[in-house]
Amino acid sequence: MTLPPEHSRADSMVVPPPQCPAHGPGGVTRLYGPDAEADPMALYERLREKHGQVAPVLLHGDVPAWLVLGYRENLDVARTPSRFSRDSRLWREAREGRIAPDHPLTPITTWQPICVFADGQQHERWRGAVNDGIARFDKRGIRRHVTRFANQLVDRFCQEGRADLVHQFAEHLPMMAMTQLLGMPEAYDTRLVNAARDMIKGTETAVASNEFVQETLRKLVARKRVEPGSDFTSWLLEHPSGLTDDEVQQHLRLVLIAAYETTANLIANTLKMVFTDVRFRASLAGGHMTLPDAVEQVLWDEPPFITILGRWATQDTELAGQQIKEGDALVLGLAAANMDTVVRPDPDLPIHGNRSHLAFSGGAHECPGQDVGRAIADTGIDALLLRLPDLTLAVEESELVYASALMSRHLTALPVKFAAQPPLPPEPAEDRAPEGPVSSLQPERPEQPVATPAPSGQAAPSRTSWWRSLRRWLRRG
Repeated sequence: MTLPPEHSRADSMVVPPPQCPAHGPGGVTRLYGPDAEADPMALYERLREKHGQVAPVLLHGDVPAWLVLGYRENLDVARTPSRFSRDSRLWREAREGRIAPDHPLTPITTWQPICVFADGQQHERWRGAVNDGIARFDKRGIRRHVTRFANQLVDRFCQEGRADLVHQFAEHLPMMAMTQLLGMPEAYDTRLVNAARDMIKGTETAVASNEFVQETLRKLVARKRVEPGSDFTSWLLEHPSGLTDDEVQQHLRLVLIAAYETTANLIANTLKMVFTDVRFRASLAGGHMTLPDAVEQVLWDEPPFITILGRWATQDTELAGQQIKEGDALVLGLAAANMDTVVRPDPDLPIHGNRSHLAFSGGAHECPGQDVGRAIADTGIDALLLRLPDLTLAVEESELVYASALMSRHLTALPVKFAAQPPLPPEPAEDRAPEGPVSSLQPERPEQPVATPAPSGQAAPSRTSWWRSLRRWLRRG
């Protein structure tokens, strides 16, 4: 990436101190390291003020790239594959040997036979198989599984009166749900949770974490070839597009990691907002915001992925006044775009109910499983607050700590306190949800706001009971 002359002049006017950890060669800002990761949103705004809607940055190892900050510019990049491709083999830095096999970004930039690294007909073939598989899930079946898993997690700490909702709830619920949907519930364990989170951070252990995930999925695909079931893996294997075992494995990795990280962050961020944001709590208590609305507000304010690497320029081109060279890498700044004054003139005003955010990117590569993530998040939070309606934060909001990396920013802990509760009694065998994910081959009945009437002489179980519990909890806060 060659910086235009005006950038050279601007950078020379503000010379960073010697060996400044925040800047690399030529004074270009690093998008990694403690200074960049301490407060990413503040960094994005400084870059926007200095460079406009597209800023030159350095990735791990001082690899040059462009960070796209503007809402319109992000959409332009996402929707124009003729100029900005997802094919990482175009990356000039990799072609010229400056990205080593053990580079921290290798797990997320090395070309693989999956839809996120393809455009055109090849993308349509792979993406079509993924879309068709996801379409076969029954949302009611997913919600039953998530509710059961959420209650299992709550049972582990409900008698203690205190918990950390990141490590004891948000980090585990999405992986429990995804391993069930992929057809490998036996693979769920803490090591898989840790590897899934580690491999997208750009850490020294990212490559090893990626290999562990790959080996787990390799075994799953081999087993499902012999013993297919009613699960996402089997549906990919039997899809008319004729995916190879390797193509199936790589798409399972894509779905597992993307769905896990985004949903874990979404659950934690939504719970944090419920506990700390007065406007948010007032809206919920007043009945003007549903839980799905609340989730959508969080997707605007604190998207699960703050950036996505990336796109690669197919030709010399221009973007927001910057001269992009063929082979340059571009990082989509999703969090920065969501705060662009073009779409958020007043960031303090609520914007729930509006799904035009870029939390799941945009264009042909917009996340296909976003509704599954939403279902896991709002169902899990629903179940948690129903079980523990008096939850309150156990520390001051100022004591909450975030960990940031290139692509994600998440809470390290969310300590809460509540009145101790006994675990739920074991479910009768006939009431348990089936072990495999429920296919939607049969028509799904529309959800009703109120449950079916109870037998004569019994009170009808209304869905409003949860809202009454939540309002009691909010009033206590």
